[in-house]
Amino acid sequence: METASFSVMELFRLGGVIMWPLLVFSIATVAISLERLYFIFYHNLKIDDLTKQISVYIEKNEYTEAENYLSSLIQRNMGSRILHALIKNSRSNSGFSEHRAQRAAETEAMNCINSLENGFNFLVAFGSLSPLTGFLGTVTGMIGAFRSIAEATEVNAQIVANGIYEALITTVFGLIIAIIAMISHSIFSHIVDKFAAKTEGSCTALLAQMAMQSSNTEKNNIESNSKPDTKKKRTVKNNENKTSK
Repeated sequence: METASFSVMELFRLGGVIMWPLLVFSIATVAISLERLYFIFYHNLKIDDLTKQISVYIEKNEYTEAENYLSSLIQRNMGSRILHALIKNSRSNSGFSEHRAQRAAETEAMNCINSLENGFNFLVAFGSLSPLTGFLGTVTGMIGAFRSIAEATEVNAQIVANGIYEALITTVFGLIIAIIAMISHSIFSHIVDKFAAKTEGSCTALLAQMAMQSSNTEKNNIESNSKPDTKKKRTVKNNENKTSK
């Protein structure tokens, strides 16, 4: 017994009208997945090495150099945008401002996360709508199959089988589209969540380092101001000795 084989175009034709919205869903799913893949890999999400380099700048109190270094990486490195906002807003006329730096970094991080997650909602929607649309095609196909059975003068197994497998084609295509959409969404979401967690940890570590350095600087300034001016005292003492003579 020969096994029937069909091309994609033949299966598309057998699926009926419901195959057209499924075709739109499949094109949109693949397009969004490829676009997000390119966007994520174009914008480097590695932040560990970047944090180490900025930590060195902070240790040397070279905040301007740190800003310039981060500015040169903003176009291709997503983490540099967040750390640049952190460093830029950490210094003010009154000194170190932890709250201001933290708020600036959080705002920039939110913008970056939103840009990375752009299109994720569509993947979720296509992942949900595709199997439902496929089931709808199956139901309408089964209705047509049973109508053919009702109109046939002689009912045999071939009529029933043909109607059923034609009706199930839309379900198969709908499930395939849903699987692709959900896998893409899961992978991209994991990458973004991992980036967000590492960025939060890096910002926390750098803020703590800047706060400690600012505290040490203030302490050193207070100690230097509180030290007696021995040279001045020596001059005053010499003047007193001259006067007494």
